[in-house]
Amino acid sequence: MLICAGRVLTGDRGQYVTDGAVLIKDGLIAAVGSRDEVEALTPADEPRLYYPVGTLMPGLIDAHVHLAFDGGPDPVATLEQQDDTALLEGMRARAEQLLRIGVTTARDLGDRGHLAVRLGQEIAQGSAPGPRIVSAGVPVTPPGGHCWFLGGEVSGEQEIRELVQRNAEAGAQVIKVMETGGGLTKGGAKSHETQFAPADLAALVDAARAAGLPVAAHAHGVDGITAAVEAGVDTIEHCTWMTEEGIEVRDDVLEKIVAKGIHVCPAVSPHWKMLPRFFGPERAQAMFDAVRQMAEAGVRLIAGTDAGVQRAGHDGLIAALEFYEHLGVSNDRILEMATSEAALALGVADQTGQIKVGYSADILVVDGDPLTDLTALEDIRAVFARGARRYSPGQA
Repeated sequence: MLICAGRVLTGDRGQYVTDGAVLIKDGLIAAVGSRDEVEALTPADEPRLYYPVGTLMPGLIDAHVHLAFDGGPDPVATLEQQDDTALLEGMRARAEQLLRIGVTTARDLGDRGHLAVRLGQEIAQGSAPGPRIVSAGVPVTPPGGHCWFLGGEVSGEQEIRELVQRNAEAGAQVIKVMETGGGLTKGGAKSHETQFAPADLAALVDAARAAGLPVAAHAHGVDGITAAVEAGVDTIEHCTWMTEEGIEVRDDVLEKIVAKGIHVCPAVSPHWKMLPRFFGPERAQAMFDAVRQMAEAGVRLIAGTDAGVQRAGHDGLIAALEFYEHLGVSNDRILEMATSEAALALGVADQTGQIKVGYSADILVVDGDPLTDLTALEDIRAVFARGARRYSPGQA
């Protein structure tokens, strides 16, 4: 298949190919360049699609989702009322929802019974529509800790290592550890409170490394963030710099995050504009400023939504990206956060995140130019995943 567009945004530092084209063969990108160049390589009988005013770009990546949660007012109660068959059916629908907004890769950071691994296999085999799924399996948490109801309660280094191994054997591609508490878990540790001792966290990272897997640490509190950095995790989720009194970005820890190249996913809610109502204007502004400070310090930020928790549906990535525009982050960097930089953080940078020969043909076509107007991402013309056109709201 040959796809031609007014612009091809390759994902390489915001570079365009004007009047460009991409040739897809066997689900991979076989050629990319100017329309004249690529058409010369294309057999006469090859199907062709034309988007003369559109932009062809890498499919988006949501680096923090929970397909097991429905985004309703009480996602935990809903999950606990469902058996695995019903839960998996809902997860299939939410995966398709991600795909329809242009997300062709998603990292699921905690489910029950490795259902996200199973769903990812279905999608890869073509039996269900959805994005590529990078799954954490069951998140690691202490007894009664954050998200204990997903089945990952452990106590002590031996149990931690055993759960990491079970996740790896089940097909997980990343290990998720709940280093601090969180608001989703009623009666559990508060968001700023640390849940694992340094020795336990070090054992988890060691076990993950032995299994060849990266570690994503849920960490809201300053102490938890500090512990995660010292343990050598690969990504920090949320990273809100909470203390019991408020928000406090520690410059020394921030410098280590930058120096170690740790990716940070703030997991911004699609409804971020409502945060002043929930946290109060002053605290919400402090949270916004903390993300701005990380961006200005050169932290490798990646885009994610925490889709599935309260007030966070699986269709909100574009709204979440607008948060970074509000902070003054440039559009080219924002797009990288949701494509090439996220692919690097998720360990799939050799497969997706750019329009590049040999890469999976995960492609989003939008009207307009997202480098100059981010809302162009809402004007979807087509979504291709692994070379197949999976969604097209209008005629090509």
